[in-house]
Amino acid sequence: MHALAAEFQKTFTTRMWWLLAILLVGYVALLAGGFGAFLGWAIDDPEAAAAAGGAGGPPLPVGADPAPLVYSFATSIGYVFPVLLGTLAVTGEFRHRTLTPTFLATPKRGVVLTGKLVSQIVIGALFGVLGFAASVGAGAGALAAFGVDTGLDSSDTWAMIGRGILAMALWAAIGVGLGSVVPNQVAAIVIVIAFTQFVEPVLRLMASLSDLTAEIGKFLPGAASDALVGASFYSIASVGTSVSLEWWQGGLVLAGYAALLSLIGGLTTWRGDVS
Repeated sequence: MHALAAEFQKTFTTRMWWLLAILLVGYVALLAGGFGAFLGWAIDDPEAAAAAGGAGGPPLPVGADPAPLVYSFATSIGYVFPVLLGTLAVTGEFRHRTLTPTFLATPKRGVVLTGKLVSQIVIGALFGVLGFAASVGAGAGALAAFGVDTGLDSSDTWAMIGRGILAMALWAAIGVGLGSVVPNQVAAIVIVIAFTQFVEPVLRLMASLSDLTAEIGKFLPGAASDALVGASFYSIASVGTSVSLEWWQGGLVLAGYAALLSLIGGLTTWRGDVS
């Protein structure tokens, strides 16, 4: 409990957590509001939307519910923020050389790593609440402006939001695991941004081109996260075959990534000498 309290204090006494939270809220609100307005216009004026879609038809598949697609921007786009915070919680100790007094205060290094995991899971869930507050607030407002059902009276919508908050918590744990494997802060940040913004989206697009690769691609962390949440912008942006896990399977895959990275880091870097 002392180690856990120390980890919360380390996070909340710095500016990084609320700077990332502000960026998360602003980024998600902008994208969700803009996409919600676009879908609202497409539903309100389907002929114009079909014409704008050209040969590809309307931008929204027939029968698709627009509200979950808009609200899920909190996770499908915003998940990079809890990953970054979780990574910085570990790599910051190496960069600023505070790991030595941390280990002196708590000699059992496994306890320290567990404290970081638990604290970041809680803070990741907080980021999930903030992200969905932004996406639901901006997205529902945009949909309502065009007379589109916001789905806020549906239990399925709130279940999706709950799963999304869980996904954000698991992403923060993945960040901790990555930071324990790659203690260099600059390298870890580059890996997070490059993988989440470029590498995985390309891999998911390529995986959808055939049935065989689609079966493999569904185990990518972003795909597992979308499966857990149950909705994603990528579901209408992908081409070819679209295959996804069950929501609980997606959660297990995300938790597996966090556990595997943390185990590798705990057995390697975390056991090394610090100075």
